[in-house]
Amino acid sequence: MRILIAGLGAVGQRHARNLRALRGDGVELLAFRQRGKRHVVTAGLQRDDSLDVEKEYGIESFVSLDAALAREPDAVFVCTTTDRHLEIAQRAADAGCHLFIEKPLALSLEGVEQLRATVLRNGLVAMIGCQWRFHPCVRRLFQLIDVGLFGKIQSAEIDYAEYLPDWHKYEDYRTTWPARAEMGGGVVLAHIHDYDIAHWLFGAARRVTATGGKLSELELKVEDTVDATIVAKLATVRVRQTFASREVRRRITVTGQRHVATVDLVTGTFRTDPPLASPMDRPDYDRNLMFLAEVTHFLAAVEGRETPAVPLSDGIAVLRTALAVKQSMRTGATIELAEA
Repeated sequence: MRILIAGLGAVGQRHARNLRALRGDGVELLAFRQRGKRHVVTAGLQRDDSLDVEKEYGIESFVSLDAALAREPDAVFVCTTTDRHLEIAQRAADAGCHLFIEKPLALSLEGVEQLRATVLRNGLVAMIGCQWRFHPCVRRLFQLIDVGLFGKIQSAEIDYAEYLPDWHKYEDYRTTWPARAEMGGGVVLAHIHDYDIAHWLFGAARRVTATGGKLSELELKVEDTVDATIVAKLATVRVRQTFASREVRRRITVTGQRHVATVDLVTGTFRTDPPLASPMDRPDYDRNLMFLAEVTHFLAAVEGRETPAVPLSDGIAVLRTALAVKQSMRTGATIELAEA
């Protein structure tokens, strides 16, 4: 299999490393990259200038997307800054390549239906990189909701907090895409995972209200804190997000008539009240296992053995929700969303 990775930053290199681990020499790796930085970003998100990324992972690089696509890759991993996702994905789909698109799908909804039509017309697999769906605790929560364990769900909350300067300590956070509006920055799009989890667990959003903005002393011109309420198909979900917190939090709480569940993705704990018999804690879970699982799944989908777990249609719906959150935060209005 021949795979083209567009963008060799931290996540592009992670996918290259995992593809090599999964398929060894059975995968030919190409890269489309224009900045040409040579260093390796390690699994621990450290910069190693003693290694050359192309030599380390056996990658042939191109500065021209046309030249890279001329090599007829089977699939393209879109790992650039968000502002370039849709352009690259569309050109790759036009060339008949399967697509793995890192989150978020795009900066806006403009052009997403054209991409969807091309994917359908060419019979392509298109999957969005939302790795938290592959965490065993999140998957277990989905299963329990799906079988109706909680009874009627009364409320749900997703709480995410992190400190942006600590994301990639090897680079100045002020220059990275999460801090820059023109590249798709701001906590809403940068951590669209929270809206993806809400969509997966509780169904499509119908109404959105949000407050927040740039509330910290961080040097950026995008929103760093959001408090959103999403009325979804199965529940009303409160999503709280900030990347201006020294305390790291990733929690999901579901309150139903029969049980209350709290999933803490930082400590890897899963608690229910009343308690369930089977243990579900994963305190030593290596987060790279999520990335390995999603790539394994994507390759199986390309080979016709699976159906994409995070399909393009979900990517579009979640992007629509995230953009509604930003609109509500900006205007103070409640945004009504028609079901796609």
